[in-house]
Amino acid sequence: MLRFGRFTGTQPSGLHFKIPLGVDRVLVVPVRRQLKQEFGFGTAGASNPWQSTSRDDWGDEKSMVTGDLNAALVEWVVQYRIDKPEHYLFKVRNADATLRDASESVMREVVGDRTVDEVITVGRQEIEDEALQKLQQLAESYEIGIKIDQVQLKNVNPPERVQASFNEVNQAQQERERAINIANGEYNKAIPRARGEAEQRISAAEGYERQRINEAEGDAFAFNAKLAAYLQAPEVTRLRLYLETMADVLPRVRDKVILDDTTAGGMLPLLDLDRLRSPAAGDGQ
Repeated sequence: MLRFGRFTGTQPSGLHFKIPLGVDRVLVVPVRRQLKQEFGFGTAGASNPWQSTSRDDWGDEKSMVTGDLNAALVEWVVQYRIDKPEHYLFKVRNADATLRDASESVMREVVGDRTVDEVITVGRQEIEDEALQKLQQLAESYEIGIKIDQVQLKNVNPPERVQASFNEVNQAQQERERAINIANGEYNKAIPRARGEAEQRISAAEGYERQRINEAEGDAFAFNAKLAAYLQAPEVTRLRLYLETMADVLPRVRDKVILDDTTAGGMLPLLDLDRLRSPAAGDGQ
């Protein structure tokens, strides 16, 4: 509210009285309304006169140079509210125009610190966050009475003359990422399978190791038992071992010849094989 042209204070919405005849004057400010400004494009039917510029200025607004000296076409939206009406009306000559200039300056600074790939693909969220923070700080330093709610990138593209080539590069990068993902999937399937097979073979080897150790310990225990029995009765143990060995060997022998040492004529009994073969030889003749 103004009294004789001097700011006296703010009043909330509702029923109020003022002195007529030009003494008190009321300036209505939409403090509860969210406003927006569009850069590089414009929406038809906008009620805010500062929402966008003329179509002839869109090309200059969105044309920017990235940190790696490439060109990019950046369209963005700033959403804001008027939180301090007295600053909005009286601290600066035109708060909305100041906000447009500050927003364009901040966006060019943020885009100029990044490569064209970051601006167009992976760095959009970081650009929005940094631009929001810097624009709010600038608005507070200018005391324009505006609170920035959001900075949102819309269309971010390379210049039209190189857009086809850039799309081919993006497609190649996407195919590369897809091939990497497929390879990672095959890797994730092959590695666990190989690890499982390795663990299985290790378990089998450890089992075989335990089996061989147990068998060796059993054989050693049996040998020690036999050695102890042999030391107590050598003759009896020797005879028992001989008999057990013969009992194991003889069943596997096909032709057996039994000699009675009482009828043997010498120290080394010989078997007359010629006499045994003679009837067979006679049959053959």
